Amino acid sequence: MSSSRPLRVAIVGAGPAGIYAADILSKTDVEVSIDLFERLPAPFGLVRYGVAPDHPRIKQIIVALHKVLARGDVRLLANVDYGVDLKLDDLRQFYDAVIFSTGSIRDAALAIEGIDLPGSFGAADFVSWFDGHPDVPRTWPLEAREVAVLGAGNVALDVARILAKHADDLLPTEIPDNVYAGLKASPVTDVHVFARRGPAQAKFSPLELRELGHVPDVDVIVYPEDFEFDEGSMAAINSSNQTKQVVKTLTDWTLKDPSEFTASRRLHLHFLKAPVAVLGQERVEGLRTERTVLNGDGTVSGTGEFQDWPVQAVYRAVGYFGSPLPEVPFDELKGVIPNREGRVIDIDGEQVPGVYATGWIKRGPVGLIGHTKSDASETVRHLVEDVTGAVAAAEGVEAVEGDLDGGRVAPHGSPDAIIEFLTERGVHLVQWSDWEVLDAHERALGEARGRERVKVVPREDMIRIARREDDATA
Repeated sequence: MSSSRPLRVAIVGAGPAGIYAADILSKTDVEVSIDLFERLPAPFGLVRYGVAPDHPRIKQIIVALHKVLARGDVRLLANVDYGVDLKLDDLRQFYDAVIFSTGSIRDAALAIEGIDLPGSFGAADFVSWFDGHPDVPRTWPLEAREVAVLGAGNVALDVARILAKHADDLLPTEIPDNVYAGLKASPVTDVHVFARRGPAQAKFSPLELRELGHVPDVDVIVYPEDFEFDEGSMAAINSSNQTKQVVKTLTDWTLKDPSEFTASRRLHLHFLKAPVAVLGQERVEGLRTERTVLNGDGTVSGTGEFQDWPVQAVYRAVGYFGSPLPEVPFDELKGVIPNREGRVIDIDGEQVPGVYATGWIKRGPVGLIGHTKSDASETVRHLVEDVTGAVAAAEGVEAVEGDLDGGRVAPHGSPDAIIEFLTERGVHLVQWSDWEVLDAHERALGEARGRERVKVVPREDMIRIARREDDATA
């Protein structure tokens, strides 16, 4: 085994975190060959399957990610399911180092009575449905007239907005046809968002919140009695411009005259109301909340004052949670791969040689998409230090003296070896040139319908189109 070959690195997960890591690693002083693995037939992860279709500004992140993969120095190997098609022991045969960037795709649990009743859903599953994720059913039970959304973050706003918005107003977006049909038939009239804490503790971004006020034929209703500002609230407002903008927008809405509310649908924002039970026998029939009071430090306490709300569906948007990966350490309480600044550690706190993590699976589902770039820089810096024996900075900064030929430990370091391995296992690989075919197909579908693009949803159709096989359908 020659140390003169490029360092072989596998990155598992082709969302923003994985692509940022690949880009940063490619710009270090280490000669490197990078393969980017993705479970789905399409790259871009959270930006493609976790951002609401009516947020094209955020989806523009794909443009930057697209440029990285289009350069040709990072190889995409999509439709490869880690844990099914290969495992860590397999990867270590072909790569000197492995970075996991698999994100957090599960809904965090909410331990209240009735949460498992039919008609109670996780926000992550609903987001995957309206974003056309190939692994979720193509239909969704949109049968409720009144809906509760639990949470005070941007995901809660996305879910509430998509539920309340008229389907025709989503037509200019890349919304799949089946999602449009489902939302078009929805009988919803009222969507209620419930937050345990006060307006100053809400985690909405100002822009996302303001967008609610511009949704056609949807009234945003807030309640003055829910507005309480204690010492901690005032400190948060005075120390954060974002919090100040959110509170101002919410406060302005309290001044609206009820006679102005003439829309056919209403989106209600409730604060200081903690969900304590989902009501119903056979399915969701209501939600019980408890009035809370601020404690002065950002926390709340219950008051013993309860209220029942007649809703027929409940969506919990209380956070995402990571999923364990075969042969990789996992923290079941935090939902992350245990690590020290990206270096994966085992149950004894010892570093697992050659294994790293970045993104939400490294630090948990907090922060915006752009925050994963600094995350990736930290992880890549430590990987470079480990393989060179030197302290090296990422993103083009010169490394100090070190053994730049070190770290080559994989028995099979040829880039062709992993392709042969996966082909022998019957994996239908989707590479970058294949994705470009699928991308063009989706754009053509959109153009034919007078839209930006239309996503191909079934996995088998995505693979057939990407691989240029006959009888490809949308």
